[in-house]
Amino acid sequence: MRATSRIALHLVGCLTAFGCRATPSTDTPQGAEAQIQAPAEGHSAGPAQVIRGAQVFDGERSLGTPTVLIRDGIIVAVGDSIEVPAGATVTDGSGHTLMPGLIDAHTHIWQRTHLEQALVFGVTTELDMMSAPAGLAVLKKRQRSGKDDDIADLRTAGHALTAAGGHGTEYGLEVPTVAGPGEVDAFVEARVGEGSDYLKIIYDDLVALGRPSPTISEETLEAAIRAAHAREVLAVVHITTLAQAEDAIAGGADGLAHVFVDAPPSEALLRGAKASGAFVADTLPVIHALCGRERAAALAEDPRLRPYLAPAQRRALTGVAAPAKEGLSCETARGAVAALHRAGVPILASTDAPNPGTVHGASLHHDLELLVEAGLSPQEALAAATIAPARAFGMDDRGSIAAGKRADLVLVRGDPLTDITATRDIARVWKRGTVLDREAIAGRVAEEVAAIEAARSAPPPAGSESGRISDFDDSEEKIAAFGAGWEPSTDAMIGGGSTVTLTVVKGGAERSRQALEIRGVIDGATLPQAWSGAMFFPGEGPMAPANLTSFDTLSFSARGDVATMRVMIFAQQQGTMPSIREVELSAKWTRHELRFADFGIDPYDVTAIFFGLPAVAGEGALRIDQVRLEAKG
Repeated sequence: MRATSRIALHLVGCLTAFGCRATPSTDTPQGAEAQIQAPAEGHSAGPAQVIRGAQVFDGERSLGTPTVLIRDGIIVAVGDSIEVPAGATVTDGSGHTLMPGLIDAHTHIWQRTHLEQALVFGVTTELDMMSAPAGLAVLKKRQRSGKDDDIADLRTAGHALTAAGGHGTEYGLEVPTVAGPGEVDAFVEARVGEGSDYLKIIYDDLVALGRPSPTISEETLEAAIRAAHAREVLAVVHITTLAQAEDAIAGGADGLAHVFVDAPPSEALLRGAKASGAFVADTLPVIHALCGRERAAALAEDPRLRPYLAPAQRRALTGVAAPAKEGLSCETARGAVAALHRAGVPILASTDAPNPGTVHGASLHHDLELLVEAGLSPQEALAAATIAPARAFGMDDRGSIAAGKRADLVLVRGDPLTDITATRDIARVWKRGTVLDREAIAGRVAEEVAAIEAARSAPPPAGSESGRISDFDDSEEKIAAFGAGWEPSTDAMIGGGSTVTLTVVKGGAERSRQALEIRGVIDGATLPQAWSGAMFFPGEGPMAPANLTSFDTLSFSARGDVATMRVMIFAQQQGTMPSIREVELSAKWTRHELRFADFGIDPYDVTAIFFGLPAVAGEGALRIDQVRLEAKG
C-alpha cells in the first residue's frame, strides 16, 4: 500500500453562511390604500397584480374575500371595491386561501440552497439562529438592491455566544467563544459589527439530550443580555431545560430558542415570560425527530409536498436519527407549548432545520400541525408563523396582508383555518410580488429522481456478488475482492499533522489468519477535522461511485486499544460530507453490523468507506477483519 492517500477527504466541506439584516422598512399608511412605494433598487417595476376571490388570512384573522392589489412588490390596497388597473395580471383565488408569507423563527443557513428550499414551501423569511457569517455582506447587498427574489429573505444571528467547547463549537468551524462576563461586550460588539441582527446565546449543557458539554455561567448569560440590549438588539437564549429557561427569563431574555423538554413549565416561568413579553420558538419538529422519525417520514410522503422535495430532503426526513436521551418525551415538549400558549406567551413557529429529521420549508408545515396538536387553533398556529415572529423581531414590513406591506404571499388550496394541513397544498408563492416558478422546481426534482433511478439500475461492481470486501488473507495485490482497493487517509492533505500506517498482520478474527492493523496519531491541533485511518474504494477508481443497493449492511470484526473507532461512508449524494458512526471497541474481537440506512444514505453511489481512529488527540491502534457487505434480507 502507498504511504499517502490518493484523494482529499473533506470532513467539513466548504460551508458558506449567507445572512443579512433586512432593509429597514419605511413608514407607510396602514389604511385601505397606501401611497405606492418606489421599488427597491434593482427590483424591476412590473404591471400591477390583483388577487381576488380568495379567502384572505391577514396574519391574525380572516378578512373574507377582499381583493388584494400589488404594485412593485408592495401591497397597496386590500378591499372589496378595488378597481382592477388596466394591464394588471389577475389571479383568481376562488376556493383558495391567501396568507402572508410564512416565517420560520429558528433555522440554520449553511448554503444558499437552504433559502431556495424554504421559498418553494411558502417560507418567505427565515431567522437563522447560528451560522458562520462568511458571505453575510454579499447577501445583504443583494437583498438591499432588490435581488434574490427566488430565495427566502434572511435575518441572522451569525456566531452564537458560547463557551469554549460548548454547543456551537462541534461543527468543524472556528468560532469565537467567551470565558466569562468580562469578554461579553467585545463579543457582542463584534457580532453587531459584522451584521448580526440579534444575539443568540447558548445557555445549555446538553445534559437533557444526553450529550454533556461546557456552557456559560449565569453571570455571563446576564452580561450577554445586557450587552445585546445596550446595542438595541434582541437577546435570544438557547435552552433545553426548565431551569435554564427560568434563568434566561429572569435575566431579561427577549426569547427562548427551543421549548424545554425535561419538565412542565413552572408558575414562576409562566408569570415571568408573560410579564416580560418574551417569546418561545418551539422547534417541535426537531424535538419530534429525537423522539422518532415516523412523523417526519409521513411528511416526506405527503403528495402535496413530495413533488418539490429533492431526494436529499426526503432522506433527511426519513433517515434514522441518533438515539436520544432515554426518557426524552415529545409529550412533555408539546405540553410545555400548550401551557405557555394558555398563559399568553407568544409562540413562534420554528423548525431548527436542517438538523436531522427536518428540512427547510417543508418542516414548518409539520410544525404548524404540531402546534395545533398542542392546543393552538389553526388561526393561532398561522399567526405563530406570520404576524407573531414579524412583531417579535421588529420586521414591520411583513407578516400580514395590509396596505404598505411587502407582497410576500402564499396562496393555498382549501381552508387552513379549518384544516391546518391545507397549508401544504400550495398553489402560488410570491416573494416581493415576484411569482416563484414552482413547477420548474418540480421539474428539476423529477430529473434528479430519474438520475438516481438510473444510478440504482447500474450494475454492481464486478466481483462484489458475494459481498466480501476483504479478509486480508490474500496477497496485497488482491487484498480487496473488488473495487479500487485500500489506501491510507489522513488530514495531512488539508495541512493537518495526523499520521497513519496500514499493515497486514497475523492474528485475525476467528479463523482468519490475518487482519489489517491501523496505527496512527490524531493531531490535536487539527481537531475536530482531524482523521487517521484506512479508506476502501468500492468503485473502479478512488472516489468513483459504486452501486451497492444489492446490500443493506456493512459488517466487520474489530478490536483495538482505543475505546471507539470511526466508520464513515462517502457518497456522491452527500457532496463532500461523509456520514459518520462511532463504534465501541475492546481488546477482544467483536463483530459489528451497520446498516446503510443508519448512515442516512441510499447506497447507489458510494464512493468510499473509511475505518479509523476516533477524533481524540493522541496515538492509537485498531485492527479490522472480515469486512463484508450483507445482502438485503
